Amino acid sequence: MTGFWMSPIRQWNRHLVDGMNTFGKPVNIVEALADKLKADGFVGIVVMATVIVIGAGAGGITTAARLAQQGFHVKVVEKHGFIGGRCSIISKDGFRFDQGPSLLLMREIFEETFQDLGTSLEQENVHLVKCEPNYCVWFPDKNIIELSTDLAHLKTQIQDHEGPDGFPRFCAFLNEAGTHYNLSLAHVLRKNFPRLLSLLRWDVLKALISMHPWTSTYSRAARYFYSEKMRRVWTFGSMYLGMSPYRAPGTYSLLQYVETVDGIWYPEGGFQMVLRVLADIGQRSGAEYILNSPVKSVLLDDSDHVARGILLENGEELHADLVVINADLVYAYNELLPKTRRSRSLKKRPASCSSISFFWSFDEKLPHLRAHNIFLAEKYRESFDAIFDEHRIPDEPSFYVNVPSKIDPTAAPPGKEAVVVLVPVGHLTSVNGGQLEEQRWDTLVSQTRETVLDTIQVQTGLQGLRSRLVHEMVETPFTWERKFNLDRGAILGLSHAFFNVLSFRPRTKHPDIERVYFVGASTHPGTGVPVCLAGSKLVAQQIVEDWSRAIRQKSRTGLILTVVMALSVLVVSFLWKQN
Repeated sequence: MTGFWMSPIRQWNRHLVDGMNTFGKPVNIVEALADKLKADGFVGIVVMATVIVIGAGAGGITTAARLAQQGFHVKVVEKHGFIGGRCSIISKDGFRFDQGPSLLLMREIFEETFQDLGTSLEQENVHLVKCEPNYCVWFPDKNIIELSTDLAHLKTQIQDHEGPDGFPRFCAFLNEAGTHYNLSLAHVLRKNFPRLLSLLRWDVLKALISMHPWTSTYSRAARYFYSEKMRRVWTFGSMYLGMSPYRAPGTYSLLQYVETVDGIWYPEGGFQMVLRVLADIGQRSGAEYILNSPVKSVLLDDSDHVARGILLENGEELHADLVVINADLVYAYNELLPKTRRSRSLKKRPASCSSISFFWSFDEKLPHLRAHNIFLAEKYRESFDAIFDEHRIPDEPSFYVNVPSKIDPTAAPPGKEAVVVLVPVGHLTSVNGGQLEEQRWDTLVSQTRETVLDTIQVQTGLQGLRSRLVHEMVETPFTWERKFNLDRGAILGLSHAFFNVLSFRPRTKHPDIERVYFVGASTHPGTGVPVCLAGSKLVAQQIVEDWSRAIRQKSRTGLILTVVMALSVLVVSFLWKQN
């Protein structure tokens, strides 16, 4: 492809006098110079780089598609034989389970992503099913609260617990949560924070005041709800971030706003369907996927300051101009890149929780359960303290139960039920890790299974669950760590405490090694599929800008060199003729 400045050079060539080579034969000097520069890579700003993306998670897949459509030559290298990372599917005897997310929130981010890629969810045959109610929240006293987009239904339940003035207070809470959402969308999800000074932009500082990041989600809810049950109902969502509602910044009430205003959705065929389509879009634009290929390290130049590709565990080297890392960020800093004080410090940063996740196949329908169920512990705060302060399994855990076959019949054989249970637990530490501790965890998993089954039976009235359970698969902090290289088994990456987000979060571009970028849960803007999709846009824009700037500088240098040499040719030719 001819560069921006090549054509003018060739035009100038018509007005230059041919020189002589060292053997006295005529040679078109400028033409030869242009060919030489072209061979050396000085071909203008339109030249696109080769990019390797490590990891086919949500952020990696979407970044690959965006860069491929910009003309970059992209290869996505994935450890597993499937795409999606934690957003993958587990199938067994006709039962299908979402290993990661089981609901879709913030539809506008998904719609914007597909629109940026020149298509839409509808055009790609992604069908979203609305879940109604959003959740069924079960309390130990067998009281049930259904969260819904139906405000009339919500109003009745809120007034039952909050009194006649409860609903206006709820509306005020929703208004504040909506402000949090809109400001976060504008000033966090759609802006990068490449340096500390980025946080000092006036528009960001002004927005932060209204986003209440210095108070907890629970304390914000307590301003509007007076009953303990309502406070719990409107704060348990912090578990999406792997955080305690007593520590999660008040900003994250935005989740409750999104769920109430837009609802909860489920992609037919499982959540991975969305990522498969995004991968297909990337492949149509030229992106290549290399599966079953674990990466051993990022290849660097002799100075250890510029990436030049990757080394696979099988010894094969893949070279590229740029490397985008979608693997767990803390793992990547410590295992794929040279260890430094920065990489070691990342392992000390606060991390999200882990989970014990059960994937159960039942041979009968479970009529009492909804698609999304939350079982809250009697000792609500104590259960979170056990997870985040003591990094263990609570004596009485709160947990989430998803029954995808309630809204998508293809998730289980007729007359049967697929069930996913997620029990938040503490992430691994240097104290609770190791082989002996792993054996102890096997016992803890058995105890947790019994607690969950007993709780469901007592609170819902379902009986005989154990006899109906025909198959089980389990993930623990150890298996999360080993299967997906998650540091400390933290399923949602680094914590989202205030001093771990925005400019304080690890950057999307490596601060010391050139041409290395990051996308995913532990870099800006944070965790969750829609947030990672927003992050893919930020990092793709950053890559395009950086690469274009580098090529412009190279082209400018080449142009100056060409002009100097062209003038030299004129002078030499003039002197030659004079002699």
